[in-house]
Amino acid sequence: MNKTTKRIGLILLIIILLPTVVFVINEVVSLNNNEKIIKRIYNDQLEAILYSVNQYSEDVVSSWAKRINEFLDESNKAKTKFNTKKVDSLYDEFPSLMMICVADSINDKNIEIITPKDETGYFQFDNSEILPRLRKILIRNEAVLKRLITYKKEGYRKLEPLKSDSLAEVSLLAFIDNYSSNKKIICLVIDPKVFVQRILSSKIQEAARSEFIISITNPGLNFRFNSTLDTQKSDIQQQRALWIFPDFKIGISLVGKTIDDLVKERIMGNIMLIGLVTIVLISGAWFIFRNIKKEMQLAQIKSDFVSNVSHELRTPLSLISMFSETLELDRVKSEEKKREYYSIISQEANRLGRIVNTILSFSKMEAGKRQFNFVDAYINDIAENINRSYKFHLEQKGFTFNLEKDETIPIIKIDEEAVSEALVNLVDNAVKYSDLPDRQASQQKVITVRTGKENDFVFIEVEDKGIGIPQKDQKKIYEKFFRVSSGNVHNVKGSGLGLSIVKHIMDAHNGRIELTSELNRGSRFRLVFPFEKN
Repeated sequence: MNKTTKRIGLILLIIILLPTVVFVINEVVSLNNNEKIIKRIYNDQLEAILYSVNQYSEDVVSSWAKRINEFLDESNKAKTKFNTKKVDSLYDEFPSLMMICVADSINDKNIEIITPKDETGYFQFDNSEILPRLRKILIRNEAVLKRLITYKKEGYRKLEPLKSDSLAEVSLLAFIDNYSSNKKIICLVIDPKVFVQRILSSKIQEAARSEFIISITNPGLNFRFNSTLDTQKSDIQQQRALWIFPDFKIGISLVGKTIDDLVKERIMGNIMLIGLVTIVLISGAWFIFRNIKKEMQLAQIKSDFVSNVSHELRTPLSLISMFSETLELDRVKSEEKKREYYSIISQEANRLGRIVNTILSFSKMEAGKRQFNFVDAYINDIAENINRSYKFHLEQKGFTFNLEKDETIPIIKIDEEAVSEALVNLVDNAVKYSDLPDRQASQQKVITVRTGKENDFVFIEVEDKGIGIPQKDQKKIYEKFFRVSSGNVHNVKGSGLGLSIVKHIMDAHNGRIELTSELNRGSRFRLVFPFEKN
């Protein structure tokens, strides 16, 4: 590869890779920012759903507190015992409500307990046992209750959960009576499991739809409630405590995939897209570079071809001109010398004719105008003609020229002139490349033309003991203008068209060329023709 080709390749690489690298870096930075935004949006959406469920549960309990407060105020104004029917209706309306407790103060020793008529809820309590526990709970949550009293002074009612270790399976919610002047403390004892299953279930199913799973859990009580029965879903991604039941956690997850999974999928998808675009750009650059390289190589080969052909034309023309001028000026007196000069002129004219014929043949082949005349012919006859034409001439140059014929081969349909041309090209190449300086002429200047038959094919081959062809070049030698760049190629002039013409001729005959070659041991070109068995 010359410097110009390398320079073009480097420029193309920079033109393609520089914007690609900038684009990739920009995309990676954008991806990181985008994924953070997406993750934040998802988290905000999940947070909003959790807030909605929490708000709903608080609104439900607040409506209970209002009703109970009104009921207590009505009884207080009437200065009568609680109406048992109304008490029962309250517990029927609020199925998870187990007990209502009323205390005049945080240290009240006479806490009033309001229960259904049969004094049973979902759990049966012994008042002698529950009252001391309630007093301890109120004292322990003194700070919470004082905060509720402060809220009451400011003009609004608020519910707060009370911490309780002694009543583990129930939850206590406290608020301050809105109507009494002495700020009574009202506690609602609620079964949180029943509240979740009977009050919150419809809300979380509505919020979850088919996109999310909302779960309410309490590991200490081994409790879990899902918005769907399908448990083969992803782990909880967002989790918050229920406002009214702090020991219960409300969590949410996406159906099927986590947010991290979705983000990773998006990142991988974009990275793969960037990689694909990069590969396409690099492939395009490589394709352009390869074509430019081929064009430059072709231009160089054509330049070499013109130079070689010019030299090949100049040599015979110079010899013909020189010897004809000598004869014309009658400078040669010996008849023997004249015959020698005439012979040289004839040989160089033939050589000139072959060069011109090769160029014309190649020109017709390139234009697709070459016509073939297929007739029944005997390939041994072609071999005999080559033998007669070349044997004497080659022996004068120190070659041993052998002809080995298989007399059993059949007649086949071929273009005799084209096959002869192909065979002449192979013999010419064998002559040109049979010069090995470190070997004796008897070892290297041996050319054999051989005919034969294999299965449904007839072949004619040319074998030499010359310089051979490197393995890496054996697939390229049929390309137009190509010449092997090693060995004595620089000392041998040629057009680089001979084997290209041979390949074209064999393709027209639906045949093939088989090459066996080894460096410094010679080559064997076999032309293989199909024939029909009749």
